[in-house]
Amino acid sequence: MTFQPNSLMDRALQAAAVAAKHAEAVDREGRFPHEARRAIAEARLFGAMIPKQFGGDGASLAEIAEVCCQLAHGCASTAMIYAMHQIKVSSLVAHGVGAPWHEEFMRRVVREQLLLGSATTEGGIGGDLRNSICAVVTDGDRFTLEKNATVISYGDDSDAILVTARRAPDAASSDQVMVVLRKQDYTLQKTVGWNTLGMRGTCSDGYVLKGAAGVEQVLPQPFAEIAAQSMLAMAHLLWSSLWYGIAASAAIKAQNFVRAEARKTPGKVPPGAMRVAEMNSKLQLMRSVILDGVRRYEDAREGGDDLGSVPFVVAMNNVKIGASQTMLEVINIAMNVCGIWGYKNDSPYSLCRELRDAYSAPIQINNDRILGNSSSLLLMNRIDTRLVI
Repeated sequence: MTFQPNSLMDRALQAAAVAAKHAEAVDREGRFPHEARRAIAEARLFGAMIPKQFGGDGASLAEIAEVCCQLAHGCASTAMIYAMHQIKVSSLVAHGVGAPWHEEFMRRVVREQLLLGSATTEGGIGGDLRNSICAVVTDGDRFTLEKNATVISYGDDSDAILVTARRAPDAASSDQVMVVLRKQDYTLQKTVGWNTLGMRGTCSDGYVLKGAAGVEQVLPQPFAEIAAQSMLAMAHLLWSSLWYGIAASAAIKAQNFVRAEARKTPGKVPPGAMRVAEMNSKLQLMRSVILDGVRRYEDAREGGDDLGSVPFVVAMNNVKIGASQTMLEVINIAMNVCGIWGYKNDSPYSLCRELRDAYSAPIQINNDRILGNSSSLLLMNRIDTRLVI
């Protein structure tokens, strides 16, 4: 693939180079990747998905997925922050068009290169996105809410946070809305730190969030529609894209290790060469699953109703499960290829950061929870056995 000067991918590669330069310090210190964030903003990438009518690039899902992949080659935390931001942007794009406040907010995201965070988890419900304890309390044209959020993605460094809550204090826990709170609309009181095995730079601490804003900042559609039509599928696809970037980075290190060994013993094929071929096979499988998921999402979005169908939901769940598991397989093979040089933190072939970051994938919306959801759907529906869909 060739990149045109100042094209989206050219700008992404420039930002990825900055992210890679500081990735080790970000991981070691468990700090937010400020340098990468500035590079992404300077490259005008935060508003890439926003339609051109609001000042953005109107980038496709495939293009955003590639940006996530490129960022992940150098710094998985940066890629995860960017993916989470774009998942929030996708909700604005899918559900905010036609609402004046949200249209102007999209223009502001592009103009000021704002970073959007997410507050969907909550004490008492854990990672169940489709239920909330906190509620929107409306008084005239204003509302307030208070949420005990066990995780807010890079909360300290967000310019705005999209928050889920019950529609009203007397609403059912599943009768939810999503609201946009700008920095001036909320306060955060930190309750839980983020000292993790991997993805350390995402700095997703827990907070008590207290917000107050105008009712026009509530997205018009119920959160059930937002989750089904944009958020969950986008999360599975963009996360899987950055996981592919992590796996590919590990595979390249293992390939370079085998090449170095081959130069030491001319005429002999190093024992790790076969494992490199095995890794490449798994990477191709992973890539195919993700690209098929991207295609299905874009086709379904054109069709509208397909986004809520059982085959589509199960297919998106399978992308997430397959990508998160295959990534770990690739990295484990790479670790065996590189041996002690992959195990050491100070080696040019070190795979320690990739391995630690990768173990976040199966528990980021736990695979067992997703499999449980799919199993319930498949009890009532036939498994799709077609080869060509």
